[in-house]
Amino acid sequence: MRGRPRAFDRDQALRRAMETFWALGYEGASMAELTRAMGIGSPSLYAAFGSKEALFREATALYEREVGAELSQAIAEAPTAKEAVAAFLGLSAEALARPGRPPGCMIVLTAMSGHGACEATRAELKTRRAGSAAALEARLARAVARGELPEGLDLAAISRFYVTVQQGMSIQAVDGASFETLRDVADAAMAAWDRLTATPDADRAAVA
Repeated sequence: MRGRPRAFDRDQALRRAMETFWALGYEGASMAELTRAMGIGSPSLYAAFGSKEALFREATALYEREVGAELSQAIAEAPTAKEAVAAFLGLSAEALARPGRPPGCMIVLTAMSGHGACEATRAELKTRRAGSAAALEARLARAVARGELPEGLDLAAISRFYVTVQQGMSIQAVDGASFETLRDVADAAMAAWDRLTATPDADRAAVA
């Protein structure tokens, strides 16, 4: 007598889809790759998630909850703005080259591999990528309000600089960079902190 088929575990299937999109990108993750990784057939995938794009959006949301949340918490809870940025880069180095997981940042990598997605999905991904810069800028603004950093700084530019470094680290991780290599990049970027956050008048005087 045959046993009953094992119940479909939607959460587990979604996690496997996330890892497949993460490793292969949106276009690279074919339906054949996704169903094989998830252990289900195409009809079950469509019944549970609706479409490839809907599955992808759920997968990126799961990634944000599991990986992005750690970075957001570190930025918000660090005692100082400098420690917040250092934690953002340091934790990124760990996450981007973590053994047992695809290298790089899923949200960053989709900027290069998401061309097959619809406009709404691409816009959502762009918003997610902008989230780190917004969080850093908000943290720097808190530091200015508390007198920790001087007024007159271009907080948006500073935030974009560190996010650009982190995005570059993601590309290097895909190319095989180790945690130690990424940490060295993070340390080099932090060496620019004092110059970037110097009192604007003092900085202009130094140039003169």
